[in-house]
Amino acid sequence: MTTPTKLIECPRDAWQGLTQVIPAEEKVAYHRALIAAGFGHIDAVSFVSPKYVPQMADSEEVMGLLQTSLPPTSLLSEIIGIVVNEKGMERALATPGVTTLGYPYSISAHFRQANARMTRAESRALVERLRAATKAAGRSLVVYISMAFGNNYGEPWGPEIIEDTLIWLKDIGVRTVSLADTIGTASPNLVGSVFNAVKNCVAGIELGVHLHSRPDGAAERVLAAYEAGCRRFDSALTGLGGCPFAGDDLVGNIPTEIVVHTLAKKGVDTGIAPQSLGPVLALTHEIRTKYAH
Repeated sequence: MTTPTKLIECPRDAWQGLTQVIPAEEKVAYHRALIAAGFGHIDAVSFVSPKYVPQMADSEEVMGLLQTSLPPTSLLSEIIGIVVNEKGMERALATPGVTTLGYPYSISAHFRQANARMTRAESRALVERLRAATKAAGRSLVVYISMAFGNNYGEPWGPEIIEDTLIWLKDIGVRTVSLADTIGTASPNLVGSVFNAVKNCVAGIELGVHLHSRPDGAAERVLAAYEAGCRRFDSALTGLGGCPFAGDDLVGNIPTEIVVHTLAKKGVDTGIAPQSLGPVLALTHEIRTKYAH
């Protein structure tokens, strides 16, 4: 039986770096448009310091409004809330509607310090607390392995480091992991070779990718991951968002429309019909125009 291909739409990642704050009501309207288009897995909110990410300061309000406005026939099955510390974990667990907590675990010491100010031991201890807390609360957990496809800091890196991290995550009970090309420098060949190298070491883990790319290189990276066996893709409509550490303004999230059209050409059912993307793509462009500058 063919493993279904799962798309996780990431408006949270797309919006968090915008200079102007999107009102909560507009965020909720956008989430509803995503659900109407067929998206059942949405990386919607994050529970981080409003001092550093003011765009996400209203996550509890957004979730409250979304919960009261979902149609009874909604096919939405997963809302991901990103956390980076213990306080964020507590906020996410206290917010109804957040089904999955997401945590970015970096294998780069430099990036970990710049992004989270944590040692490796501190970050691993937090993941273990997240695993215990989400299990007790009946929630799910997804861990993103940042810098999974190398880094530009001259640090030790290789598939064996990814494999060691995956084995540790499996041993503590994590069952969903996404390999992140955080700075968008991985070639299609590297995406495919890394995924191939590590995919069999942790049977039972749902292994996905969270890739960044220039738009003209996105389709090749999607195909490389798919042909290596990946069946879970994070993406964002129009490629909005990405990593501020990438150092290239053209590097953003993999555009969802490219994922959908690229896989559709191979006859892959992603659960999203290409023709259903029109209205929500129009909304995405509207948000870019109003809030990105």
